[in-house]
Amino acid sequence: MDIAAFFLDSVPFARLLGVTFDSVGTGTAVARMPDRDDLHNHVGGPHAGALFSLAESASGAAMLSAFADQLSRAVPLATVASVRYLKLAMGEVTASATLRADRDEVVARLDAGERPEFDVVVDIRDAAGTVVSEVTVSWTLRPNR
Repeated sequence: MDIAAFFLDSVPFARLLGVTFDSVGTGTAVARMPDRDDLHNHVGGPHAGALFSLAESASGAAMLSAFADQLSRAVPLATVASVRYLKLAMGEVTASATLRADRDEVVARLDAGERPEFDVVVDIRDAAGTVVSEVTVSWTLRPNR
């Protein structure tokens, strides 16, 4: 499955923001958002909501890359997110997401009838490579009933 294409097809808001994916691997994803005036805030950088949406998109692709084979029996849902805005972002921004869970343990919990929860961490960098935001998104796989 082409996770990037699947994600962008499933999440129109990410397309609205111009999110693209540089890479998607098992439990990882790198997403990019262009520098556009309509995404700027009052100080000329990407709006905080746009930065969060980029990070959440990267986290969703990283999560899907690890658990796409479970979609027939569970619905992935973001449950909690924390965001630290560290520096003013200027220009194009890139979000690198990494699953912080053991895939086999998550699937075993799903097999046991549980609703597993796990985190994906994301660093957002500006064009110079400076980390401007750190985001953690907690996900669950809600079993189909």
